[in-house]
Amino acid sequence: MINTGWEQRIADLWATFDDYEPEDFLLKLQGLTQELPAGNPVAYYELASAHDSIGNEEEAATYYRSAFAAGLTGSRRREATIQFASTLRNLGRASESVELLTAEREAVSDELDDAVTAFLALALTDLGRDREAVSLALDALSRHLPQYNRSLSNYAKALMED
Repeated sequence: MINTGWEQRIADLWATFDDYEPEDFLLKLQGLTQELPAGNPVAYYELASAHDSIGNEEEAATYYRSAFAAGLTGSRRREATIQFASTLRNLGRASESVELLTAEREAVSDELDDAVTAFLALALTDLGRDREAVSLALDALSRHLPQYNRSLSNYAKALMED
């Protein structure tokens, strides 16, 4: 279990991300993660997120895999899945991204459902599956509109029937 003081310090660091040069941010984050026990899945997740945020996608992918292998759970696991799928897409591995996000959509439902769908739509577009991507995106959007929800949802479904 990670103490709330550490959680607050990591949240505060992320809140000031734009105040740092990429390498300085990474050094600060590495310092915080070194306070956790070796092999801690949260440390791997935070390192993956940091590398992702500064454009080190290959390193990020390695840390995401380590976080999952070490047993990352809870909301961070879902966030890591979304972020890892995005990283895979950026590395030219959109098929793997689609696989990961499709499984995630079927496994869990929470406040990140539309984020999963949005990143899935991006990966589908990279694979030339534009109609499916637009259908997913419109269906997700339809739940947030003040009106026309049913109409937009029906149009989204119709895109897949054509």
